[in-house]
Amino acid sequence: MRFFLLVTIVALTGCSHFSPTGVSIDGREADIDLPIAYRCNSGNIVRASYPSSTMAAVQYEGRMREMTIAVSGSGARYVGNGLEWWTKGAGPGSSATLFRHEKDGTTGNIVESCIQLHTGG
Repeated sequence: MRFFLLVTIVALTGCSHFSPTGVSIDGREADIDLPIAYRCNSGNIVRASYPSSTMAAVQYEGRMREMTIAVSGSGARYVGNGLEWWTKGAGPGSSATLFRHEKDGTTGNIVESCIQLHTGG
């Protein structure tokens, strides 16, 4: 039980800074959660927003997928609806990868490899 609690705390603490809430717009704090756009190698655009420190909403191919935070060795990893959204770094130029999420809980094949463009729609 202690190990699980420790892993959960470390995962949430270590990844919370990757969830961009309170974005600054024109020098003032915005009170909405704006989506972040990522351009993928395929040319597709993925948009992600982070309504809380434990959730991500990822829009891919016209469909919104809600995901919850998961343990990762680095970056922020979210899992849900058969997919994984794994980001590393924050801000324009940072990387993100969309993977298949296998039924056994492991990371599957890469669906998209992306780079963050900017904050906003």
